[in-house]
Amino acid sequence: MELSRWIRPGDGVVFGQACAEPQTLVEALVAQRAAYSGATLFLGVNWSGTVRPEHADHLRLTAYCGSGHNRKLADAGVLDIHPHPYSQLANLIRQRKIRADVVLLQVSPPNARGEYSLGLSAEYLVPALEVCRAVIAEVNDRVPWTYSDRLLKRSDFAALIEASREPVALPYGAPGALEQAIARHAVEFIPDGATIETGLGALPDAVLGLLGERRNLRIHSGSVGDGVVDLMNNGVVAEADGGVLMGTRKLFDHARDNLRLRLRSVEYTHHPRVLGGIERFIAINSAIEVDFTGQVNAEVAKGSYLGAVGGALDFVRAANHSPGGVALMLLPSSRIVETLQGPVATPRSEAGVIVTERGAADLRGLTLREREARLRALASGSS
Repeated sequence: MELSRWIRPGDGVVFGQACAEPQTLVEALVAQRAAYSGATLFLGVNWSGTVRPEHADHLRLTAYCGSGHNRKLADAGVLDIHPHPYSQLANLIRQRKIRADVVLLQVSPPNARGEYSLGLSAEYLVPALEVCRAVIAEVNDRVPWTYSDRLLKRSDFAALIEASREPVALPYGAPGALEQAIARHAVEFIPDGATIETGLGALPDAVLGLLGERRNLRIHSGSVGDGVVDLMNNGVVAEADGGVLMGTRKLFDHARDNLRLRLRSVEYTHHPRVLGGIERFIAINSAIEVDFTGQVNAEVAKGSYLGAVGGALDFVRAANHSPGGVALMLLPSSRIVETLQGPVATPRSEAGVIVTERGAADLRGLTLREREARLRALASGSS
């Protein structure tokens, strides 16, 4: 397929991230890049590694995060970062601050009504679909038909190719002893009837793995991972709303035709009005480091951009305002530091509970001096 029929020099191209990446189309996109030199790619989580530093010879590479292979792009100096909270992405796309002239999708085969599902990701693809000039789709028979905010008909596509490829899977394994220790302290803050958000990584998944005795939980999250599958199958979690599925075949099979697991636009998952109506909202996120005042660095480690502002701040603020809610920030105690090595992604004014393998420090209502004492004790193991 000659993508230059639809992509022009200077265009902005958006495509699904992580497991939702349309691998065949992205491979063609970078191989043919000289034909539309000057086009801008907007990258999400990049687990496939298809987009590499040398592709910046003709393409401008941008992203909201340094996750996965994006770190290599950032270290090579060819990745421009959008330092915006996730809740702003839809407006930025609609206002063409992040251009989405052409959208590349990985979609499921159509159902009996001829409707193609977005499969593994809705989130910022939904607003991108509403403003783009052309949609090019990779119909992958390994992708489940899911209940996504936007369904498409054949007439919605400028072009379509068939594929049979296993989606890119989550690259990290089961939680280790450290993650399990942190998770055991975190679950103490999660009551029955809670609505849970989880960020990326082994730590939030470890928490989900310890919630088997809870009842009447819900998931409202930017991403949904393998950890929800057993909880839904066992009746612990009644339903889940998320923007993107980030997991393995276990999750993909569970999501197939599952009305209780819905993929939503970022304008739903991260919108303050939606989040503001949730009681007992528990935000579970991890960080690169936290300082003694409760400031969080979630972006830079040792000079490398490997994280993101992402949606953590949106969810932390919602949890802080939710009746019965709490924001949990998970990390090893060794990452509680005097001075952050990167920017502040979550300010100390939004600090909730810092959870480590040694215990938890509830910073809510504490003065700066009290916070420092609690966090120093937690870091040293004397709490």
